[in-house]
Amino acid sequence: MASKRKLEFNGKPVPEGEMIRYQDGRPVPVKRPIVPFIEGDGIGPEIWAATRKIVDAACQAAYGDERGIVWYEIFAGGKGEKLFSDPLPKGSLKAIKHFGVAIKGPLTTPTGGGLRSINVRLRQLLDLYQCVRPVRYFDGVPSVVHNPQDLDVVIFRENTEDVYAGIEYRAGSRAAGRVARALRKEGVKLRSRTGIGIKVISRAASRRLVRAAIQFALENNRKVVTLVHKGNIQKFTEGAFLGWGMELAQEEFASVTITEDQLWSDYGGVIPDGKILINSRIADAMFYEVLVKPKTLSVIATTNLNGDYLSDACAAQVGGLGMAPGANIGDGCAIFEATHGTAGDIAGKNMANPGSLLLSAVMLLRHIGFGEAADRVVGALEKTIVDRTVTGDLARGMADSQELGTDAFGEAVVANL
Repeated sequence: MASKRKLEFNGKPVPEGEMIRYQDGRPVPVKRPIVPFIEGDGIGPEIWAATRKIVDAACQAAYGDERGIVWYEIFAGGKGEKLFSDPLPKGSLKAIKHFGVAIKGPLTTPTGGGLRSINVRLRQLLDLYQCVRPVRYFDGVPSVVHNPQDLDVVIFRENTEDVYAGIEYRAGSRAAGRVARALRKEGVKLRSRTGIGIKVISRAASRRLVRAAIQFALENNRKVVTLVHKGNIQKFTEGAFLGWGMELAQEEFASVTITEDQLWSDYGGVIPDGKILINSRIADAMFYEVLVKPKTLSVIATTNLNGDYLSDACAAQVGGLGMAPGANIGDGCAIFEATHGTAGDIAGKNMANPGSLLLSAVMLLRHIGFGEAADRVVGALEKTIVDRTVTGDLARGMADSQELGTDAFGEAVVANL
């Protein structure tokens, strides 16, 4: 009798383990989940090695031999190009779809030309419509603001639409000419040789993003969900996002949500127990509020471009992108990733901070039901920073600190587990 062919992607056999399945859009926990990983470009291999070591040690500390992650390497970016002449090999995409989760380091994207962002392609091809970015302060991390601890916000950024949908036409191209002629027929005045980008915002995508943000707030005892938009100017896209989001809150969460008008007219400005405030802010005003009123914020739901800007601006307040995790989540798949770039200037020098990727791994652990291991990683990371044993990016702003390389920092976190 012929033996069963072993499952493989990109010609690489899958190790023994369990596949994560989704029920009602949520992963069903298993004891030994197979999790694909992409090392990434630049500093990616270094920060991944440290992250993997810490996560494995945390799982061992929390569960012994009973539970643990089975890692499976897949390829993208420079490694995908080198091995398969493709920065996003089909086998890698199939593996992520098959296993339902993945974690990745930073990948290079050319500016102004060349291949389209692999990150954007993954989000759209897998319909990972939630870009979730928790932003919080770790005691001892140097910051440019006076009270960084006041900001504790989770940003839900719509991931598939807006100008990031990639509907663009190069100035002078035949396609741009056709689009320009159609727009001129509608009375739009355009200069010659104009590059054209189209912003798309749909009711379905807006509603599901806001739904996810409200559900997260309910499940995590967060009292405010703020819809961020530029609807005062872009009325039929950003304004529509706001309208559809408020519509969704009223239709599906009326019993547990209140509006800002109700907050003051019915409750004297105090959010009652068991209720969540759904309010809204214009995007430029939100940049002011994250700086001067951070305690009023908890969960932000916003469109793609606004979310990109806000995520980095908030991360800057709590110590930078080196401590900012991120996840791209859909109803049957999720990718967790470092939120910073490849930092080619320090690649291979054992200098990089693995914090962003490590905290993204914490999000992964919670997503797949490894909550105790996640708590252990966070506790160990906090202690390592309080001990002032940190990588160079943090040490430069911390008096009396000990600067560690990437490897040594990872070992210090493991020692604190």
